Amino acid sequence: MLRVTKLTDYATVVLTVLAAEAGAVLSAAGLAERAGLEAPTVAKVLKPLAAAGLVQAFRGAAGGYRLARPATEITLVEIVEAMEGPLAMTECSDHEGQCGIAHSCGARANWRRVNDVVADALRRVSLAEMALPPAADGGAPRRAIPLALSAG
Repeated sequence: MLRVTKLTDYATVVLTVLAAEAGAVLSAAGLAERAGLEAPTVAKVLKPLAAAGLVQAFRGAAGGYRLARPATEITLVEIVEAMEGPLAMTECSDHEGQCGIAHSCGARANWRRVNDVVADALRRVSLAEMALPPAADGGAPRRAIPLALSAG
């Protein structure tokens, strides 16, 4: 099963809280309360998000965090890569020469195509879209994300 880690999921939740409070500087404790997460977990996700340039940190008594860019300009692929590193469905999708059977493997090129489709899909979804409330019917997609494997 392919799935993002809990920390990546929590990072998305924290970022949606910041997106809902556009421009506001929120403390880590305030973010934890609004997100329904433990403060140490929020502190843990804020560090890589700041390192990736997705949030800005402000020190001092009125310090805290805010989005570094508008939520419409932050994509899911950026969030995933900030938390987990470069997107790679398989080891060979990201690192050439890491596999002992690469010389005889016919699957690598196809895994790279699949990797590209997933990355493109994540690029098409913004944080602003993730911050929207669920659809009235309980969660039907608001818009389709076209996915296609190219023929070569």
